[in-house]
This record gives sequence, structure tokens and C-alpha cells, in this order.
Amino acid sequence: MRFIIVTGMSGAGKTTALKVLEDLGYFCVDNLPIPLMDKFAELTLNSSSDIEKVALGIDIRNGKNLEMMESILEGLTMHHIRYEILFLDATSECLIKRFKETRRNHPLSEGGRVEDGIALERQMLYFLRKQANWVVDTSRLLTRELRSQLEDIFSKGKMYNSLYITVLSFGFKYGIPIDSDLVFDVRFLPNPYYIDELKYKTGNEKEVQDYVMAFDASKQFLKKLSDMIQFLIPNYIQEGKNQLVISVGCTGGKHRSVTMANALFEILNKNKKYGLKIEHRDIEKDSKR
Repeated sequence: MRFIIVTGMSGAGKTTALKVLEDLGYFCVDNLPIPLMDKFAELTLNSSSDIEKVALGIDIRNGKNLEMMESILEGLTMHHIRYEILFLDATSECLIKRFKETRRNHPLSEGGRVEDGIALERQMLYFLRKQANWVVDTSRLLTRELRSQLEDIFSKGKMYNSLYITVLSFGFKYGIPIDSDLVFDVRFLPNPYYIDELKYKTGNEKEVQDYVMAFDASKQFLKKLSDMIQFLIPNYIQEGKNQLVISVGCTGGKHRSVTMANALFEILNKNKKYGLKIEHRDIEKDSKR
């Protein structure tokens, strides 16, 4: 029997996660009163039915009963009932935006400011986040990307660490991405923009990639960059970081940064112990001939 507790911040994607798990064959129950949780676990595990996978949604709607959660989890452990915790999280800025877009009230805002409710919820759920087997930050995830990551964890059995990496190319002329954790400037590399046959192509095309990567400086930079990133990742994971945005910039965000971001992504993609995606923020800007 696999017993998953799905929890996290309101608006971070718990409902979506439960739907994904249901599609994967889990028997899902949402918002079960916490005082019934241990009885539910015992009944499910001792049931003669063919239920082999269970997902239980727990969130702030349980109110003061959340205070019982730690003791109930300890009780499950004492009775040798194995459980795993999936915690869905997102930045406060992202959550505020989602609540405003849906015009929903936060469960703890009580008609006041949404950000105050989010801050209180984060404080109340901290103990669950700390015990979680997986913390998935959905701030930058599309629904299909969240689904893919959960399928990797719960269907394909991939042992993801709670880290999701975004490799992002951009153009300095449009500003540095505000959510960057690491920023690398590749404007020192020869610029394909000044080659007539490459000017209107991008770093997603082989001709541009071949041109940029033909230089020793490009090859050395990629090797040093990938070595450093692969050194940093396990240290970030150990620190508890759950989202890393690696931004690579050139002047316009079309040629050199896209090429280098793609090359770094391919290297990191060989290790599937963390979530990974690539974005090219400015590749379509000024695309008219």
C-alpha cells in the first residue's frame, strides 16, 4: 500500500495534484477531517479491497485541527504505517496573483488582505513542509508541467529531489529576469547578428548553434559553467532550495544566449533527479525582417 499525503499552500496546485494522482490509479480523498486521519489510514491499509494506492488531501481548511497533525503522524509511524508527504508551494507574489485572477478569498484572510492570509498559512503549514518527501514549487509551472513532474515521481518512480531548475535565455536590452538566481553574460562571444545569413535565425537553429559553438571561448565557457552548476545543485538541494532559475543573457536574447542555454539544458537533462525545463524569454522579440 502506498499512502500519500498531499498538502501545501492554497492556490499552489493541490487540487490539480490530486487529479493527477487519481488518473494514476490512486484512491483520492480531499479535506478529510484530521481527527479521522489515523482511522482512515488503518481502515484503508487493513481493507480486503484491491485498493493499493491512496492519496489524502490535507490543507488549511482543517483549521485548528492542524495542531493535531504532528501527533497523528507520530502515531502512524509508531504503528508502522508508512506515509509520504507531497507539499505544493509557490511564492507569495504568485499566490496573490492567482487569488486576484480567480477573485477568490484566501481561507485565512477573513475579508482582509490576501497576503496576510498567505503569511499566516505559510507559518501554520511550515511543520508539514519541513517533513515533506517532495516540495514542488509551482510558481513557474504550467499545469502540464506539474502533471509531467508528478507522473515522473509517482508513476515512473524517478527519485526527484525537491528542486526544479529553469534554464532561461534573455536579452539584456529587455532587462534581467527579476526571478533569476544565477545570471551569466555571454555577450563576450562572437555575435551571429552581424552575419547576414544568421541575423534573422535564432539559437534554436543548427546554423547559429554551429557558429556560436565553433569558438574555443564558447566551449570553455560551457564546460566551466556546467561544472559549476553541477557542483552547486547538490549543495542547493542540501540547503532545501526548491527552485533555481539560471539565466543566460546576450544583447537581444536570440542567438548566443539561446544557444548556450540549450547546450546547458542538454547537459543537465542527463540527470533526472530534479525537475528541469528551458525557456527563451526574448527569442520572439524584434523578429520582423
